[in-house]
Amino acid sequence: MRYEGGCHCGNLKVRFETALDAGRVPLRACGCTFCRRHGATWTSDPAGSLEVRVGDPQLLSRYRFGLGTSEFLLCRRCGVPVAAVCELDGATYAALNANALDDRGRLTQAPLPVDYDGETAEDRLARRRRAWTPARVG
Repeated sequence: MRYEGGCHCGNLKVRFETALDAGRVPLRACGCTFCRRHGATWTSDPAGSLEVRVGDPQLLSRYRFGLGTSEFLLCRRCGVPVAAVCELDGATYAALNANALDDRGRLTQAPLPVDYDGETAEDRLARRRRAWTPARVG
């Protein structure tokens, strides 16, 4: 399945490809302050792919906090976070904000509440390597 979407103003566009049926795409509701305040619901598929296309690079904001092991990609114009990305072993992995998808309503799983506060940086990177989607940003 291919899903398209992006930020509200269209500067950041996403294309998510997965072999999972829409009803099986996992959704996560992260309990951190950033995700709660932005209303983000995350998804990833390690067997899928994610492309983030940037219209105006000056309007791309990269935000790190906490352990600083990933960057949130947000649009400076409209404020929507579209993905969180992490560089590992020379490759980019990402979690997608499913709320940025045009067809978000097709994803029917209830978001699983998650809390990663107890993870070490090493544990966090290992989880991302195992569970996040291979990605390209450009």
